[in-house]
Amino acid sequence: MARCDEVALISAMDHGIERTYLTTQHKAHNRLAAQWMRAAGLKTRVDEAGTLRGRLAGATPDAPVLYLGSHLDTVPDAGKYDGILGVTAAIEVASRFAEREEPLPFALEVLAYGDEEGVRFGATLLGSRAMAGTWDPDWFELKDAQGVTLRKAMEEFGLDPDRVYDAALDPEQTVGYLEAHIEQGPYLQDADKALGLVTSIAGARRMTVTVIGEAGHAGGTPYGRRKDALIGSSHAVIAIDRIGQERGVIVTVGELTVVDGAINVVPGKVEFSIDLRAATDEERDAAYDEMIAELQSICLERDLQVSVHEHHRASGALCDPALMEAMKAGIVATGDEDPMELYSKAGHDAMAIAEVVPMAMLFTRCLDGISHNPGESVRHDDVARALDALETAIDRIAADAA
Repeated sequence: MARCDEVALISAMDHGIERTYLTTQHKAHNRLAAQWMRAAGLKTRVDEAGTLRGRLAGATPDAPVLYLGSHLDTVPDAGKYDGILGVTAAIEVASRFAEREEPLPFALEVLAYGDEEGVRFGATLLGSRAMAGTWDPDWFELKDAQGVTLRKAMEEFGLDPDRVYDAALDPEQTVGYLEAHIEQGPYLQDADKALGLVTSIAGARRMTVTVIGEAGHAGGTPYGRRKDALIGSSHAVIAIDRIGQERGVIVTVGELTVVDGAINVVPGKVEFSIDLRAATDEERDAAYDEMIAELQSICLERDLQVSVHEHHRASGALCDPALMEAMKAGIVATGDEDPMELYSKAGHDAMAIAEVVPMAMLFTRCLDGISHNPGESVRHDDVARALDALETAIDRIAADAA
């Protein structure tokens, strides 16, 4: 907890917390976390994507690796614990194993990613995607708000962009990946649970819907002749919300714009966004199909044109059953005989890693589910339990590997 407070002092904002990829704040948090890693007995390096890595050797030089970690970057005006808690927890747990006389049958490697949020360049999970070997070369040409390309930023940070592919892990030499994270939701608190066992990470689809009607005079256009794009869109948004609740998925319309709107003009064109998430891709896609069919029906009834442009689709990630069992054993060892299982509605680095190796996640309760907000808060006793659960989970994985 004290370390989370210390990292919070590293910020691009005078009054608030903001740390983004390949900045002076990125270098500063890497330096600080590297000090903690070395004090814990880990050998540190920064990989070709800017991720800080600290390794505790296993029983043999060629032992496979179990990875632990999360991210140190933030959204603007962030809280203290999103990502950061997972990094500091991983360091603390690794230090416990470093103090033991008997080494583990695998190496432990703690990861502190420099980009999960995607704030600076718009592409998310850059550190973990480099580790997964799924780096897209087109990302080099992404630009930040000042027009600096990702390639240029990497060079200024001291990295060789053309070597970013060297950051990829070797799946054949990997035991798996574990990540502890605050829940970023209220479900654990509502159930009076300190910890939760993650079953999957939601896959998301994001799209922009354009509804075109006919602009007209607000006073002179009779109701029967109106092709009001905003009224049609409003009915569509209500229907989308209803379908989301009925199907048990998470859907948000976060943006709605009347294009060239005016107080005395019947709206002729509206654009709105849809963010759709679910526990599985199948549930998400079924909800999407129903929403689009309802949208088309509403617009047809009102003589409106509609188009949907999907600009983001990410597959969900299932947690590995064996690693989940180890995590469950860890939670049970803290005194919770019936661990709560839940899927993550937010994206995490673990979903990128899951494309190539097994992964599992542990959630800690956060006050009122608040996250991406200075009000982010966790309990000391919950964090202590999370550390114990992770340690037990690693012991279980080691026993299974023996």
